[in-house]
Amino acid sequence: MRKLLLAACLSMLAVTQVHANDTSAKTGKPLTDQQQKMKDCSKESKGKKGDDRKAFMKECLSKDGAPKAAAPEAAAPAAAAPAAAAASDKKASQKEKMKTCNADAKTKALKGDDRKAFMKTCLSGS
Repeated sequence: MRKLLLAACLSMLAVTQVHANDTSAKTGKPLTDQQQKMKDCSKESKGKKGDDRKAFMKECLSKDGAPKAAAPEAAAPAAAAPAAAAASDKKASQKEKMKTCNADAKTKALKGDDRKAFMKTCLSGS
């Protein structure tokens, strides 16, 4: 009888360990397919940082299970270059606008709500 009870306890423990790997640490609920995919992609992205990790995660999460061919991946960065340059120019112009508006607010000695209102109108271009 003891052996049977011991075997039952050990099998429950083994099932609990297997189940724990497929559950959320916070809620204890089973992971959705998307959550499991995110977990797997995150493990694969170890060592990657910044834009490289972001690009890898985007690619990994968009996969339908089958790896994509190498040729489209190689062509993607070249096609994305003009878009990245435009985004970079937009960030630079926004940064310049921020500098100019900050300098104007400082010159006018604005503080608190007045400064906030001024910055909002200045940055929006009005």
